[in-house]
Amino acid sequence: MEGDSKQNINYKSTLHKMTQTTPTILWNDSCSIEELTYSIGHGALGATCNPVIVLNVLKQEWNIWKERIPQIIHEYPTATEDEIAWKLIGEMSVKAAALLSPVFDREKGKNGRLSIQTDPRFYRDAKRIVSQAVHFSELAPNMIVKIPVTKAGVEAIEEATFRGISINATVSFTLPQAIAVAEAVERGLTRREKEGKDISTMGPISTLMVGRLDDWLKVVTEKENIIANPEIVDWAGVAVMKKAYRIYSERGYRLRLLSAAFRHHRHWSEFIGGNIVISPPCHWQKRYNASDVTVENRMDIPVDPAIIDELEKKFIDFRRAYDEMGMKVEEFDEFGATVRTLRQFIQATSDLIALIRDMMLPKL
Repeated sequence: MEGDSKQNINYKSTLHKMTQTTPTILWNDSCSIEELTYSIGHGALGATCNPVIVLNVLKQEWNIWKERIPQIIHEYPTATEDEIAWKLIGEMSVKAAALLSPVFDREKGKNGRLSIQTDPRFYRDAKRIVSQAVHFSELAPNMIVKIPVTKAGVEAIEEATFRGISINATVSFTLPQAIAVAEAVERGLTRREKEGKDISTMGPISTLMVGRLDDWLKVVTEKENIIANPEIVDWAGVAVMKKAYRIYSERGYRLRLLSAAFRHHRHWSEFIGGNIVISPPCHWQKRYNASDVTVENRMDIPVDPAIIDELEKKFIDFRRAYDEMGMKVEEFDEFGATVRTLRQFIQATSDLIALIRDMMLPKL
């Protein structure tokens, strides 16, 4: 009878059912208040922010921010346009974090966090990344700080973790990066424990931008005139995520994986049942909720070996992404998906600063 009663529950949506019946956690890939409110209503326990997202939020909520930005400029009369831009990012993040505070308090820090990204231009400088991470962690109790998985970023992840900052590793696409993040977090946590410092409320995350790995292999397909079965590339990120999840589970790493950069439903549906986070944009959440994709455990179902074999045969960069020893930490900065993503994030940062500049120094 108990099983029958559970089956008769009327869930609000497909994603709501997932969050209520599986270990899989939902985050909203935006700090937009409107979108985050929708997402929380369907079971979301976290959210994220980065320069690209901030630009999108400004477009969506311009009526709010077109008045607030001049106020920030006035409040900080000696601040540079860069400093104003980051104060804006901080303020947006704090507003979104407030919506998640009840979850954060209820779940004692494991969930209910707002993920804020360090300046992507710092990707080569561990000290500057850590310094900004410390600042961001102090903006609100439930901040989690995004750090890129570059050579310097891995160093920064360990140090930030040691200082008690919950990190979210980003600009990450491959198994070698996911393992490097997990090991760095473990080193940081162990150092912290040895000094008798608390780790019980920390909630570190390791993101894999699964869709961006697929994107990069599609670029390689054109660059190198590779002929492959059209559907196999859309499994590349899924394959890496599933392998990383298996290794994380076997080794007992004390952080969770997060799936980001959605391109199709498998970037969500194939991970249902895993003790992970999925972080789709709100428009993807609405598509999922309107779809006929069922909520069932697929995380433990392996990708077809024939697909893996073809990907490994035809794409060197898939082998680098799928093999734990496929790349050294020193090679992370040069991986194609890393370069493309850093360039996009840096460009978005420049675009945001230019917007602030135009408000500080209007064109005549």
